Amino acid sequence: MTSTLTANDAIEQALAEEMRRDERVLIFGEGVATKRRALLAEFGPDRVRNTPLAEGIIAGTAAGAAAMGLRPVIDLLFAPFLTLAMDAIVNSAGKLRYLSGGQFEFPLVVMTTTGAGWAVGAQHNHNLEAMFVHAPGLKVVMPHGAADHKGLLKAAIRDPNPVMFFTDLALGFTPGEVPAGEHLVPLGQAAVARRGDDVTLVSYAKTVGACLQAAEQLEAQGVSAEVIDLRTLKPLDEASLLRSVRRTGRLVVVHEAAAPCGVGAEVAAIAGEKAFAALRAPVRRLTGPDAPAPASWVLEQAGVPSADAIAEAVRALLPVAATA
Repeated sequence: MTSTLTANDAIEQALAEEMRRDERVLIFGEGVATKRRALLAEFGPDRVRNTPLAEGIIAGTAAGAAAMGLRPVIDLLFAPFLTLAMDAIVNSAGKLRYLSGGQFEFPLVVMTTTGAGWAVGAQHNHNLEAMFVHAPGLKVVMPHGAADHKGLLKAAIRDPNPVMFFTDLALGFTPGEVPAGEHLVPLGQAAVARRGDDVTLVSYAKTVGACLQAAEQLEAQGVSAEVIDLRTLKPLDEASLLRSVRRTGRLVVVHEAAAPCGVGAEVAAIAGEKAFAALRAPVRRLTGPDAPAPASWVLEQAGVPSADAIAEAVRALLPVAATA
């Protein structure tokens, strides 16, 4: 049985189910009890609580709670605020399981929102996911569909390692069909959002939708595009990526974050190192600009890879006869 929910509602459903299932799960952070009143009413202020606007203290408290056997979920609101909590997340939560020789677990979920679409300016909009992909000991999730928001969050809460859970601001209000009850999506497993034979489009979060739109445009021109939704950025599903690239022979990687040292660079490197013989054209990346996000909605949108730009990049990789 399924119901139509926004991604934000799917997240709240996942939180409620996991808190009912395991009394060690609690959520705290900036405005949590204010915006999640249903959770507060059901589970009380000991398990659902607002905090001061002090990201380092929130993350440090969560790392300590995880070390003591709880399963905290924290909400730090906007992704740029993560920079104020880097020590607790990267140096403590990410490394202490290794430093303990595996004696301790750190089941901690850090939730934050990111992505263009709300013109909130550079200090509230910055796609930082690649920074945390680079940090050992952390897992990084960035879903697209509402059902995946639920399934991946439930899996993240149950994972014994710290998980960064990035939610795109615009996708939070996008509805989709969400399974009721137990619905888990394994971390590290990509999804084939659309089958195709001529080119592989790899993306995550909001730009998956742009890739799907581009695939429809290309289909009208006789070009079959496969769309891979990574869902989890770390661990990355190399097997699904390579399986598709070896079949299509062409790869375009799309994401909203800037290009330098981004997830697209890692995907391109994997394809170049492990599927080079299958490639029939250079790997292409379409990304956001290496610049702070503007507060102007029009300028902000100009930096997000569009369906038209993706389709044009694909056509540039194909023989002239295929695009005629």
